Amino acid sequence: MLRWLRSFVLPTAACQDAEPPTRYETLFRALDRNGDGVVDIGELQHGLQSLGIPLGQDAEEKIFVTGDINKDGQLDFEEFMKYLKDHEKKMKLAFKSLDKNNDGKIEPSEIVQSLQMLGLHISEKQAELILQSIDSDGTMTVDWNEWRDYFLFNPVTDIEEIIRFWKHSTGIDIGDSLTIPDEFTEDEKKSGQWWRQLLAGGVAGAVSRTSTAPLDRLKVMMQVHGSKSMNILGGFRQMVKEGGLRSLWRGNGTNVIKIAPETAVKFWAYEQYKKLLTEEGQKLGTFERFVSGSMAGATAQTFIYPMEVLKTRLAVAKTGQYSGIYGCAKKILKQEGFGAFYKGYVPNLLGIIPYAGIDLAVYELLKTYWLDNFAKDTVNPGVVVLLSCGALSSTCGQLASYPLALVRTRMQAQAMVEGAPQLSMVGLFQRIISKEGVPGLYRGITPNFMKVLPAVGISYVVYENMKQTLGVAQK
Repeated sequence: MLRWLRSFVLPTAACQDAEPPTRYETLFRALDRNGDGVVDIGELQHGLQSLGIPLGQDAEEKIFVTGDINKDGQLDFEEFMKYLKDHEKKMKLAFKSLDKNNDGKIEPSEIVQSLQMLGLHISEKQAELILQSIDSDGTMTVDWNEWRDYFLFNPVTDIEEIIRFWKHSTGIDIGDSLTIPDEFTEDEKKSGQWWRQLLAGGVAGAVSRTSTAPLDRLKVMMQVHGSKSMNILGGFRQMVKEGGLRSLWRGNGTNVIKIAPETAVKFWAYEQYKKLLTEEGQKLGTFERFVSGSMAGATAQTFIYPMEVLKTRLAVAKTGQYSGIYGCAKKILKQEGFGAFYKGYVPNLLGIIPYAGIDLAVYELLKTYWLDNFAKDTVNPGVVVLLSCGALSSTCGQLASYPLALVRTRMQAQAMVEGAPQLSMVGLFQRIISKEGVPGLYRGITPNFMKVLPAVGISYVVYENMKQTLGVAQK
């Protein structure tokens, strides 16, 4: 198929600048199935499939967004030709960025080197597998003609876009606030795509958290009361009996409201810490990303922590105990003072490090495993693999930091439990171990794990739909 493109449609290296329009016309006529002089999205999809041209994810839509200059939902020949010429220029830049030794060919070692600079570590064997799909002459190197032929209709414009499938995105919200912040390219920052993606992630998080709020409240109840007799079904019955069905969402308002300020502070802090840890133009490695993300998470948590306390107090409260978020804050301030808004702050801060570290480490491990065993001709793992890796790595991070999260929650709610001593972090650990044993440190973890899969699924669907609504270009 690639040889057909080269000989029949595409310009050779020697005549690239003097490309006769008849070559573009030949391809255009092959796509214009009804011969009306324009190509719509359906014709483009069917035409490219029949020609066997490899596409990127949502490629046809991206081509239309970029190429349809007059926005009439169709591509005429001039728009079609302009798109191909402009796209070739961008792909030439991508090719040059990979061709480190400027010999006009991309070799496996150059693929490894380039991806390593972007934080994606693969072996030379994996790079060879990736190149095999592009290499049409069996030389195990890719020249400009092969590169251009392969990516002719793939709307990626630079090497970062080609491998950013593996970005560990926080667009998937599972209700935990310890995640590493998202990263954006310079183009995304300049075009304003970054805030649209953050907004899409915020809306997805709000819907996801609201959908799984009953499980989250049950987790908090089990963490605070620590009763071996409280099981999942019994816990739900008890909450409904005490406050009705609406009580299952108690505390969720605060959990949703804090998404916006936390995301904003975390994103801002992450950018600042990245600048401190890297030199200008240097790409962020896994370790730098972990340190920057952990510090950004700590900064954001410091800023929004009083809302964490309010969420816990409202979740544990009985019906009528507080009149709402404001009433709860006012009552705590009056009865316990400002310090009560930072109870449990130390274990919460300590929990960021094991969570973020293990989350990233497991994600990298799963990524490497997939690349070693399943990456035959592409580094794009697909949606299911990405969601599975993200959910599993986040779950492992939660498992590691859960005892600290439990102690944090108990410290936040101690004043509400009658007869409960006001213990320190160390004192609480000792009390839990002596009275409940090690399993006591994991009280409530079952409903916490139960919410991961629905949270990931709901968050992903809403996130993708919000990105379309906001006009965010698909990766």
